[in-house]
Amino acid sequence: MKLLKLNDQAKKQSPYSPYRWYVLSITTLSMAFTFAVWSALSPLAPILQQDLHLTHTEISILIALPILSGSILRIPIGILTDRYGGKKIFAALLLYTLIPMFALETFVSTYPQLLVWGLLLGAAGTSFAIGIPYLSKWFPPENQGLALGLFGMGNGGTAIASFLAPQIAQNTNWHFVFFWFSLLIILALFLFLTIKKEPRPSSETISWLTYKQILRSDVKVWILSFLYFVTFGLFVAFSNYIPKLVTDVFNLPKTYGGSLAGIFVILATLTRPLGGWLSDHIDAKTILSIVFAILSTIGIVLSLDLSLPLFSVLLFVIACAAGTGNGAVFKLVALYYPKHTGIVTGIVGAAGGLGGFFPPLILGLCKDQFDTYAYNFIFLSIFALLSLYLNQKLRNQTS
Repeated sequence: MKLLKLNDQAKKQSPYSPYRWYVLSITTLSMAFTFAVWSALSPLAPILQQDLHLTHTEISILIALPILSGSILRIPIGILTDRYGGKKIFAALLLYTLIPMFALETFVSTYPQLLVWGLLLGAAGTSFAIGIPYLSKWFPPENQGLALGLFGMGNGGTAIASFLAPQIAQNTNWHFVFFWFSLLIILALFLFLTIKKEPRPSSETISWLTYKQILRSDVKVWILSFLYFVTFGLFVAFSNYIPKLVTDVFNLPKTYGGSLAGIFVILATLTRPLGGWLSDHIDAKTILSIVFAILSTIGIVLSLDLSLPLFSVLLFVIACAAGTGNGAVFKLVALYYPKHTGIVTGIVGAAGGLGGFFPPLILGLCKDQFDTYAYNFIFLSIFALLSLYLNQKLRNQTS
């Protein structure tokens, strides 16, 4: 009997063990569902703005708050994951997420209530910081790149919200969106509890002091954080704000904006593994130079008065560029910090989430003050050019 147990454990340690991929599949699906919850308020923004008579700034704050809390909490959640294990923390996160969702589907009806519970709902966005260190324990180094790249596709869960939330709200009311999405979380919790514990415990206790030392030790951490601040920030900001953006600019039906955001998310999600694959065959910094050159050009073009078809095509190009850039940045994280990948992932991931927090606020403020979104796209070009400069600085440091 003991021999059988040892053989079974050896199979699970094999890089090609089906159980590893079972764990990866469930963890990715769980992340997709939590990201759908994390971004659920954004496709509902036009409906909420109309029902509650909100200004552009007020609705932008509502969209941005879950992004803010989900980003800031990634660092402490990463520490808890390293200390107590990914299974426990992920299961606890899924269970916690049901609390704000229950509030939003039952008694929340005013703007202040939406702000409070939207802020609490944002914790769902920390699942990325749990999944990366958790899955890195299941896969050996030679398979981690592929596994973590596939896990990153869980970002596509925001497409679930973009496609389904407006449709559910149109057919019933926006409260029912959180009822149906809570069923997805319950399903994810059930599946996640079928996973056995990590194959090996973490041998290192990571503290806040460790994070501080990493931040102070190397400027590359700050550069990578800024690059991801721009690439992943674009993904989060546009996937959350597109429904409102196209409704305001082109006076389109609310469901159309949700569909457009869904396509944006799918393209950005599919190109993320592509960015990692290209970085394996071409220098990742070269890939990032191309990405930021494209983004800086598109930002200028989008500030002009464009037709809907051209505007949509350029949004899709941004999605592909941002997704490719996301994959390339984390290729560099693994390359530069092989012994501290989990720590740096938490820091860089938090920066990326914050990158999605500020654009919705600026979009709403500019719309209220100048009645146009053009200035926001100029800001996009400026940040892309700054990223291009920092990426070149990174090339010079490591050449």
